[in-house]
Amino acid sequence: MTVGTVLLFVLGVVVFIIGLLVSIGLHELGHLAFAKLFNVKVTQYSLGFGKAIWSFRRGETEYGIRPILLGGYISMVGMLKPRASGREITNTGMYSAFVQDARAASAEQIAESGGDDSRAFYRLTPWKRIIVMVAGPAMNLVIGVLLFGVLLVGFGAPTTTFTTSVDCVLPTSARTTCTQGDAVSPAKEAGIRSGDVVLAIDGDRNPTITEVSERFQRSAGRPVTVVVERDGAERTLEVTPQLATRDVYTEDGTVAKNSDGTTKTQRVGVVGVSIGQTLVRQSPAAVLPATGAQITASAHLIIDLPQRLVAVWNAAFGAQERSQDSPVSVVGVGRAIGTVSSMSGVPVIDKAYTILGLLASLNIGLFVLNMVPLLPLDGGHIAGALWEAVKRRTFRLFGKADPGPIDLAKTMPLTMVVVVLLAGMSALLIYADIVRPVDLFG
Repeated sequence: MTVGTVLLFVLGVVVFIIGLLVSIGLHELGHLAFAKLFNVKVTQYSLGFGKAIWSFRRGETEYGIRPILLGGYISMVGMLKPRASGREITNTGMYSAFVQDARAASAEQIAESGGDDSRAFYRLTPWKRIIVMVAGPAMNLVIGVLLFGVLLVGFGAPTTTFTTSVDCVLPTSARTTCTQGDAVSPAKEAGIRSGDVVLAIDGDRNPTITEVSERFQRSAGRPVTVVVERDGAERTLEVTPQLATRDVYTEDGTVAKNSDGTTKTQRVGVVGVSIGQTLVRQSPAAVLPATGAQITASAHLIIDLPQRLVAVWNAAFGAQERSQDSPVSVVGVGRAIGTVSSMSGVPVIDKAYTILGLLASLNIGLFVLNMVPLLPLDGGHIAGALWEAVKRRTFRLFGKADPGPIDLAKTMPLTMVVVVLLAGMSALLIYADIVRPVDLFG
């Protein structure tokens, strides 16, 4: 690896760290802005975890950056309802100990802030607490939408195109030019031109290069309907692939051989056109559907996370290869961005496109993860506030006294389990990303 390649790799990692800091910072800023709007006392705003490497104080809030960039936080006074003053502790089991410690910590935090809990988070009405907690993930969603907007409207979406066509169908792979007597290519007969954007093939919208190629190969002698875009207008063409003999290639790109040493061939349908891919700029209307598709993909990833983590474990501590759709940590994303940045022969615009795409996917992933209704994730507080709203309304309907703020301290044992699981998952992914990284470009 040359010095220039190393520098480009480091530059890519630096770009990722900056992007990550911006994503975390805006996430926590969303929480902070609405917490202050609703007069909640916020004592800390932090990017990262651990001992602060740089900080300053403005008003009642300390702002800082910490070395472990696996997230961030703001410290709001009274996140949990403290134990009522003077109330005796009658249970001494492990479950009760977790709950009591959480309540005691909340009470101590309020005491350190002057003892007035009127500005405590738990005192907010449920809808205000929901707004404060949704504001963080919403910032990641906005970042993701904006980045997808830049990608699709500014750069374009990867789209299958017909790049070149020939006037005839070459009978074998050995022939490279047309000669008199060769059949006119089905592509030319159908009116296909170089640069046509493939919108659909036999009714399937937005086909990939592989899908178009395979459809032609298995459709010898059968008409295939192709919808293309040319000069801003859609055209429907009908092309009938012609049967031809083609060499078979192995995975490493060499010509496959029969047992007797002759070249291995196969009979496939061909049309006399090369199929490629280019970036085609989209309208702003394409941004939200693309974001929705990424949200769905991220949700499926989380739902399938247990079995995916088993595969990661087998790859990290065994001989199994990691799949390209394997979950990765921030270390894996940073490594991928560094690899993209250091690739030689790749246009800068393609590198920028890939990096922005990874950052967009990362922010959508953070949005989906934080909306999972489990503490300590933001979704856990949202779920708690929703339950409190339902409980209070139900009590009013039956003429009962207001039950007051919900006691989320009772969920602390489950919260500790979630924290341990998240920590273990992060450790496994980071280790796997170091010893057995995902080959995103293989």
